[in-house]
Amino acid sequence: MHAVLLEAADLLRQAQLSGQPCPPVRELIATAQANEPNAEAITLAYAVQRHNNQLAVAAGRRPVGRKIGLTSSAVQAQLGVDQPDFGLLLADMVRGDGQPIAWVDCAQPKVEAEIALVLEHDLPHERHTVADLIRATAYALPAIEVVGSRIANWDIKLVDTIADNASSGLFVLGTRPVQLDQLDLVRCGMSMTLRGEPVSVGAGAACLGNPLNAAVWLADTMARLGEPLRAGDILLTGALGPMVAAQPGDQFTAHIQGLGSVTAAFANRD
Repeated sequence: MHAVLLEAADLLRQAQLSGQPCPPVRELIATAQANEPNAEAITLAYAVQRHNNQLAVAAGRRPVGRKIGLTSSAVQAQLGVDQPDFGLLLADMVRGDGQPIAWVDCAQPKVEAEIALVLEHDLPHERHTVADLIRATAYALPAIEVVGSRIANWDIKLVDTIADNASSGLFVLGTRPVQLDQLDLVRCGMSMTLRGEPVSVGAGAACLGNPLNAAVWLADTMARLGEPLRAGDILLTGALGPMVAAQPGDQFTAHIQGLGSVTAAFANRD
């Protein structure tokens, strides 16, 4: 990998380890692209992400699935893209429903309510259908993703968030599994509250029209990259409503029609 990309990866990794955000990495990625004019900036940003994820796995952190970001058409328009992005989920990112989340474990956290899918079959094909995803899914769970950024003040463009593992942080899963034939994934309403007051509302349709559309995109993308989704993987399919910034002591509960609720409870600052 180009030395400038290694520098970008190291900046993000050190920010993660120290808890001190770093400057954006887009200029470093642009420098690498200038030296490799046939390479797309997005491809180089994913190379940074993949390098740091490989180091994490080599250090013993266990992959458990993938997250999908940029599933909102409004956010895509804001960043000038026409497709989502993805990041790696690791076992140590999971927090229990209602379990206090240590503030030191967060990176400028924001929360968003999502539908998580848990797979029971592999998805190895280059082109998948919605039927493939329905067949491969064991059950759905309500989820809250605690999005995080290693980049100071969330000063990000598309390549920054991709390089930063799609701005992954932590995530909380509900504990009541529901099979897909019991859900209306398009019309299911979502309301997320902070201490009982609504702060974000939405529905399944906000996620690329249907969370299964996002899951098909991810399955196709990972298969083409030679890293197909496998049985047991958790898929965070994307936000159902606006993202909300979190503060120490906050408690957010997401209610998703047909799926029940899940709570992200932040501890007070250490």
